[in-house]
Amino acid sequence: MPFDRSTEPDGTPRRGLYPEIEPYKTGMMDTGEGHEVYWELCGNPKGKPAVILHGGPGGGCPPQYRQFCDPARYNILLFDQRGCGRSKPHASLENNTTWHLVDDIERLRKLCGFDKWLVFGGSWGSTLALAYAQKHPERVTEIVLRGVFTLRRFELEWYYQQGASMYFPEKWEKFITPVVPENRGDMMAAYRLLLTSDDEKIRLDAARAWSVWEGVTTTLLPDPRGEENFGEESFALAFARIENHYFVHGGWMEDGQLLRDAHKLNGIPGVIAQGRYDMAFPPVSAYELHKGWKGSELMMVEDSGHAWNEPGTLHHLITATDRFAKG
Repeated sequence: MPFDRSTEPDGTPRRGLYPEIEPYKTGMMDTGEGHEVYWELCGNPKGKPAVILHGGPGGGCPPQYRQFCDPARYNILLFDQRGCGRSKPHASLENNTTWHLVDDIERLRKLCGFDKWLVFGGSWGSTLALAYAQKHPERVTEIVLRGVFTLRRFELEWYYQQGASMYFPEKWEKFITPVVPENRGDMMAAYRLLLTSDDEKIRLDAARAWSVWEGVTTTLLPDPRGEENFGEESFALAFARIENHYFVHGGWMEDGQLLRDAHKLNGIPGVIAQGRYDMAFPPVSAYELHKGWKGSELMMVEDSGHAWNEPGTLHHLITATDRFAKG
């Protein structure tokens, strides 16, 4: 029988996003380092604080990210990380590292007057959530993660060198097209040259190819909107330049650091919703994180890939924020 993606294996109806909402407050935070970071607050001003961390890096927060938490029970902060979305300057790589973003999260927490908050992140957002929580565990009430990415070299090489390429050969061929054959032994380094070229057309062509590769490989079932959404010029330029910038530098952390320091999260309740068929970042990382973090729960979603909007993954994200709203 075909798998019914509208229900859990036990027949329980799967949850979806909360209704659309608008922010009740917005602003720009001057970092003092050449960046202005867009932020917004949504939901109940007296509700439980939560911060939503978007992916990429360089992806920005789409409006749907306001809908992961019950707006009657949560006070939800969203922000566009340095260089992307509504933050300025667009696609900037200067003073743009993991640890700059961790500091930005702390500045925003203080700006909002929150003592502690729930931290929610998927894909690169999970990386940033782990980095932040390991540096500031006393400020974190719970953690909700999706599509775990720990920035290990093997994860990056799986997705950008050899691994995922074997599952999407026709899509991989388009990804490698901008790179001359002699440079394909290190695709991330080769793309670095293209994405920082002085030639605008070279930068843009490379950005689209890099971005679309992710857009067409992150869902279990094909999403016809993937190429269109990820190929949009402004989005692709920030997304590709910032992602590549972070990845060629290993996130400015030691290889395996986030898993090595998972014990710093012990005692913080957490839910990890991980697609079994995540082709971007193999599920072994989510499993190893769970094993090293006492207090975490791993939900291995048997009919999902990497994306947040796949029914099984979304169900576990929403049920997690609902449960933690009571805490």
